[in-house]
Amino acid sequence: MSMRLTDSEIVQRVRNGEHALFEILMRRHNQRVYRAARAVVKDEAEVEDVMQQAYINAFTHLHQFENRSEFSTWLTRIALNEAFARRQKMQRLESLSVPAGDGASIEEVTSTQPDPERQAYAEELRRVLEHAIDELPESYRTVFILRDVEGLSTSETGAGLGIGDEAVKTRLHRARAMIRRSVSARVGALSDSTFQFQAPRCDRVVAAVLESMLFVRSE
Repeated sequence: MSMRLTDSEIVQRVRNGEHALFEILMRRHNQRVYRAARAVVKDEAEVEDVMQQAYINAFTHLHQFENRSEFSTWLTRIALNEAFARRQKMQRLESLSVPAGDGASIEEVTSTQPDPERQAYAEELRRVLEHAIDELPESYRTVFILRDVEGLSTSETGAGLGIGDEAVKTRLHRARAMIRRSVSARVGALSDSTFQFQAPRCDRVVAAVLESMLFVRSE
């Protein structure tokens, strides 16, 4: 029954004291929040930290949400702000120390089970696409992930990033051109399967946020 509630209805009920319903909002929007954070921060551990803090920020300031925009747009903007802040912090720390080595920016999952040739080929193409996206300049990467991977509209993407529609269109066009040079026409068929936020990670983020919410409400 609760899953039939709109975001606005859930927000109102959370404001009225039904804090447990906030979990529905997290699970409903975890994929989008992950992809927004992942567009800015490439380190997977940092991405989860960004997500958790973004949800805490949203819960703490839920009274500031107004229905003039979609809740998902408001939440995406919070996630992006947290991601940008986290990236700046990471860059400051990196400037103070010499990196020990380059780590993989995307988790690679291996399996001992033999896969059909087509599935293996598609998986390889997905990795190629994710690498191509990671290589984009940040201003293009964020627009591409929000528009083509997550499926936000031009206006939603602009609202999330604080830029105009024309800037979104221009950056998206250039991002697509760069990616096409790397993975050609296959990008369209594969983009919706990139940067998946799997159930175990979803559960981990939700559990951490719910635990933190207990401290927020007690303050």
